[in-house]
Amino acid sequence: MKHEKNGVKLFNRFAGNAIGFTVTFIFPGRLGELVKPIFLAQKEGMRKGFVLGTVVVERIFDIFTMCFLLGLFLLSKPLYSSIFNLDKDAYSNLYLWGIVGVSFATFMLIVALSLYFFKNKTLSIVSFLLKPLPRNISQRIVDIFEEFIKGLKFFHSLGNLLVYILLSFVVWIGIIFYYWIFFFAYNISVPFFFLFPYVFLTMVGASIPTPGMVGGFHYFSKLALTSIYHVDLNLAVSMTIVVHAVQVIITCFIGYVILWREGLSLFQLRKLGVGSQR
Repeated sequence: MKHEKNGVKLFNRFAGNAIGFTVTFIFPGRLGELVKPIFLAQKEGMRKGFVLGTVVVERIFDIFTMCFLLGLFLLSKPLYSSIFNLDKDAYSNLYLWGIVGVSFATFMLIVALSLYFFKNKTLSIVSFLLKPLPRNISQRIVDIFEEFIKGLKFFHSLGNLLVYILLSFVVWIGIIFYYWIFFFAYNISVPFFFLFPYVFLTMVGASIPTPGMVGGFHYFSKLALTSIYHVDLNLAVSMTIVVHAVQVIITCFIGYVILWREGLSLFQLRKLGVGSQR
């Protein structure tokens, strides 16, 4: 954010994430990924397109980080094969989904870099496609798209890039720690390092755009628990339901409190754009 504005308030960043995840948990299509940058841009007086671009960069770093951690787990198999039994099918599935994750993240990265380095050409194409629309509308869309492209620039300096990578690892290590505690709550003793594939697979499931991540998260969580950790099927289903419910309930509670504080409701989020037109 600092390349658009210095000193973005921590609370507004937290609130944007909480509201965004709340919307994602309740509505289909991962709409929260749009609500989060719009809310933050409105609260901090930043360009909406720019903040939306940073969300794309954030997702690219997320996927690459978890793919790296999964790759570290897979490559280390000779070191732990004697103490952690990972059958051939489970290993093959992890390897397959790891390739899918790296491929998708690489594709997103190439698209982001292409849009940035060929910005003028891209804007020309967008302008051409929008010709049937009224000029004021088409120009507004082009302006937002240009802001979005500027938000894709994550390579301002090597120092910044290293900080982004470090913080991405900090975030995902924290998420893994959350699931690790849950395993302990169910008296399942699994070394922290061995949680990497579970969190990776739940990330794959959570990326499926269903309301509240229902379905995808549950399938991949159950798959990981039964095939990697050999957890009983009934226990795997119960654990998945509880760990998901805790995330949804706490996140939505925080999100609703912030919406109430801001005088908004989930069906009034269009208000987030009011101030930008003044």
